[in-house]
Amino acid sequence: MKEKIVFDNLPRHIAIIMDGNGRWAEKRNLDRIEGHIKGIKALRSVLKSSLEFGIKYLTVFAFSSENWQRPKKEVDSLMHLLEQYISAELPMLIKNKINFNVIGNIEKIPYSAKRNILNAIDKTSGYSDIFLILALSYGSREEIINSAAKTALDFKEGRIKNLNAINESVFSSHLYTNNMPDPDLLIRTGGEERISNFLLFQIAYTELYFTKTMWPDFERKNLISALKNYEKRIRRFGKIKV
Repeated sequence: MKEKIVFDNLPRHIAIIMDGNGRWAEKRNLDRIEGHIKGIKALRSVLKSSLEFGIKYLTVFAFSSENWQRPKKEVDSLMHLLEQYISAELPMLIKNKINFNVIGNIEKIPYSAKRNILNAIDKTSGYSDIFLILALSYGSREEIINSAAKTALDFKEGRIKNLNAINESVFSSHLYTNNMPDPDLLIRTGGEERISNFLLFQIAYTELYFTKTMWPDFERKNLISALKNYEKRIRRFGKIKV
């Protein structure tokens, strides 16, 4: 029986850079795709724990806009794995009333995988208790540039009356994440300590947590460690603690 964990202060929104799949496989003399397959099991574990702890939003960096530059064999395998994952997980998403969504330029995603993505989004769109967001073909700089272009078009076409009306709220309304709160906690696995073009605008005041644990080895206990660390943080948002 699992230990019942009670937290005094939980993040509403957790974002995760799921790093280390390929290196995990290489250290075991396995094909890199085996690390990604094991990484899916880790995602299932973290999603299950997020349900248990009451985390409302979970955004995971699954495939970046730069990842298209990887060898074609690996990219094709990842797209096939993505297609299988969405299809296999849909019943679980529906059973647990998890709203599934994607951020990123999914027009680049192969049709068969994109079809499963759009079907899962449609089938779970009515749920609002917990949200699972996959960042696919996602790059934050591209997202920011797109938002700037859309904001400029709004001004040009008169939907924004003057430049002084452009603020964070207006700019954010054109981001992929316009319908969700900014992350409270960003977790990066795999030992690297950088953001890698992920949610650059949204994480201005997000708490960062880096761990050497490779993503395939990231389990419930690792998530608990990250949440316990978050509990100790004092979030001032530029203000002085009263």
